[in-house]
Amino acid sequence: MSQGTNSGQVLTAGGQRSAGAEAAFSMRGRFLRKNLLTALLLAPATLWLVVFLVLPFVAIAVFSVGERAPEGGYQAAFTFAQYANLPARATAFWNTMMLAPVGALACLLVGYPVAYYLALRAPQRWRLILLALIVIPFWTSLLMRTYAWMYILGGRGIPALLAYIGIEDLRLINTPGAVLLGIVYGYLPLMILPIYVSLERLDRRLLEASADLGATPLSTFLGVTLRLSLPGVMTGFSLVMILLLGEYLIPTLLGGGKVFFIGNALVDLFLQSRNWPFGSAIAITLVLVSVVVLIIANRISTRLSGARRVDLI
Repeated sequence: MSQGTNSGQVLTAGGQRSAGAEAAFSMRGRFLRKNLLTALLLAPATLWLVVFLVLPFVAIAVFSVGERAPEGGYQAAFTFAQYANLPARATAFWNTMMLAPVGALACLLVGYPVAYYLALRAPQRWRLILLALIVIPFWTSLLMRTYAWMYILGGRGIPALLAYIGIEDLRLINTPGAVLLGIVYGYLPLMILPIYVSLERLDRRLLEASADLGATPLSTFLGVTLRLSLPGVMTGFSLVMILLLGEYLIPTLLGGGKVFFIGNALVDLFLQSRNWPFGSAIAITLVLVSVVVLIIANRISTRLSGARRVDLI
């Protein structure tokens, strides 16, 4: 009797082990199929990034440690002389590092009230139309829009009108102010949209609760609205800032060669001077600066989001 009982227990244990092994095998198969499907879905994007982002960056990095060939271009070498020569373009770096954050800040100062009105004050039926009016300029060429500002700020535009009323010798074109105006005009939608999304998701009950507790409109704005929209502000600021670091067209047309950005230096080195190694060193430096800006913006946004969650709890 005991032998039969032991035999049955062995069979039962064996059957359980077999069922457990089959379940584990089935689970492993589902896991592998899921990973294979994920890999297939990510393959096109991965291939695109490798071909059009990673490989060009590697090529630029290789060029940056080379030398300029006698006839121009690239000559194989291994030297950091190009990086040591970066101070030769100090003016371009200075203009970019000064005007890029100032331009992003100007976009923020102009764009935040617009985003605030669209998200919290504009009638619901008008929001889509107003958003479309903000995005529509993106449907036209930035070159054509910048040329229009060249005419407006040029001798036949605003200066001619001011001269007619007695204000003469006022120069607007080919100045840092003209470049900043073009930056705000060209990049304003990229600042408005992230802030709008952040404000549009804001819980209106928090504003009502702040008012019920006796807070003034200014206190409610500073303590609730502005603070909860800071992640959107940081997103828009970093996006505009990074794009401005490589800006070329606006300084060329509205700066007239007197306001020189890093983008202008790159065009000169690659297409005119044909000093590819030096241009590559500047490009690598620009990428590193952009990465630093992204890291700083991400950390600030993360801390602000964490502080927001703690306050709401």
